[in-house]
Amino acid sequence: MTVPIDVRDLLGHPGASRTVHVGEPVAGLATQVASVPEDRPVAGDLLFESVIEGLLVSGSLEGTMALVCARCLKPIESAFRIDVQELFAPGATPTDDEYPVTDGSVDLEPMIRDAVVLAMPFAPLCRPDCQGLCERCGGDRNLGECACPPETDSRWSALLELNFSDDVMGMARERRGEGRG
Repeated sequence: MTVPIDVRDLLGHPGASRTVHVGEPVAGLATQVASVPEDRPVAGDLLFESVIEGLLVSGSLEGTMALVCARCLKPIESAFRIDVQELFAPGATPTDDEYPVTDGSVDLEPMIRDAVVLAMPFAPLCRPDCQGLCERCGGDRNLGECACPPETDSRWSALLELNFSDDVMGMARERRGEGRG
């Protein structure tokens, strides 16, 4: 879905401005652990200001993200608010830093997509102290300890067979010259 805005009244009139409200769903706002559901709008008031280079669009965007906790994989939702400030210029190409003005209108969808996806968390957490999943059985460690036996390192298993009885400890003291008594 495109979000085209007619801006012919602003182009070529530096200093002119107007506010535009946006509030439509935008498809394709997703990473592997975060997304904005396609049925939920990204909304906000954006100020369009005519400048010599084109149009400066600034404001904030709000919505709700659906996230997956990076530790326990629990689905969570989080509200977001993102500040944007971008330049739209006539003749801009996709490789430029500006967004294009085409036939007297701008398409806000690429700007909205870039701003929202860049603001998505890399590793969202359901809570700061999330314990995650047990690496052996997959149980949620936030609900309590799992019943998995403690993992042992086989390289140290020979030490488990040692028996430090009193006789052995006494022999060690005699060798050091402490004697028995």
